[in-house]
Amino acid sequence: MSLIESCVAEYVSRFGTQPAFVVRAPGRVNLIGEHTDYNDGFVMPLAIDRHTVIALSPLDNDRMMLHSVEHAEQLDVDLNTLTRDKMSWREYPKGVAKALQDAGYALTGWQGVTTCDVPMGAGLSSSASYELAIARAFAVTSGFPWDPAKMARLGQKAENEWVGVNCGIMDQMISASGREGHAMLIDCRDLATRAVPLPDDTAIVILDTATRRGLVDSAYNERRQQCEAASAFFGVKMLRDVSLETFEARAETLDPIVRQRTRHVITENARTEEAAKAMEQGDAERLGQLMNASHDSLRDDFEVTNDELNTIVNIAREQSGCLGARMTGAGFGGCAVALVRSKKLDKFINSVCDTYTTKTALSPNIYTCKASEGAHEVVLHESVIAS
Repeated sequence: MSLIESCVAEYVSRFGTQPAFVVRAPGRVNLIGEHTDYNDGFVMPLAIDRHTVIALSPLDNDRMMLHSVEHAEQLDVDLNTLTRDKMSWREYPKGVAKALQDAGYALTGWQGVTTCDVPMGAGLSSSASYELAIARAFAVTSGFPWDPAKMARLGQKAENEWVGVNCGIMDQMISASGREGHAMLIDCRDLATRAVPLPDDTAIVILDTATRRGLVDSAYNERRQQCEAASAFFGVKMLRDVSLETFEARAETLDPIVRQRTRHVITENARTEEAAKAMEQGDAERLGQLMNASHDSLRDDFEVTNDELNTIVNIAREQSGCLGARMTGAGFGGCAVALVRSKKLDKFINSVCDTYTTKTALSPNIYTCKASEGAHEVVLHESVIAS
């Protein structure tokens, strides 16, 4: 049974009728451009074929009633009296609803069931997937048009201001606007996007280290503060505005740690733009080289990898058919991503899995992913409708 089928079946079991709508929003993997989004830089993620799904129907009142399959719990709130409670999965739909209301949207109540196959805490943005699925649910029940950039910003606002996670815009933007078969070059300053085709005869492979990001919140905020200090040093709004030449001319007068962080952001922006050009030219080898350089910079200058990430990346790079590999996401655990020749895919997966387990005693989760569409309403076929 597919994720959509199981969500519809759970809805029918709980509410005794078919849902009026089904919506879904994808997680993401970032090919290149890490820790650049909150510096107004460039990122190049793709929306993956793992999603948050919501089966739902409008209500004739102002309540939002949502059952989470994964948590085996229900949210039941009045949209007119939203308040923060102890942090849990329930705060995300409440935060999105509040952000929509603050932006002037009149919201209709609804009941629904949600389920998700985006691994949580793995750096694949299950939270943004959830936020954009909630936003899409309100769009179909309340009848307002879907504006990907606007919905992404409101999803980010919910996470920043209601949930309390100081994330950048990348995750919400790709979940809102992904394109099948393509990565998306996103300018995080103005949210301009450019769909970039994935190289022929290659596969995108997610390498989940089976470690989770215990240090990420404090370390992430520390990195942001260091980038802000660098921007102040150079007298610019964001590090995106500092050229490599300007950086090199003044690098020796920077605090050593801030200098490392700055070098990563500036060179990563350049790598990301070059990667998009390589993909448009069908140059998979160059894309792989840039991915490798990105990981090395994240390891040495930004210092957001961990032993397991470095181990699985090194193992991946040693395999025949691997063009490049790097950590993806905020770091300190979670996932890496590899670009692999399609004809070598099975051997690559088996070898990486066996070698990583031997070296770490951990069992990785390894799977290929396809680039999917951003948040959208699902048109149900007869075979999906539960009896």
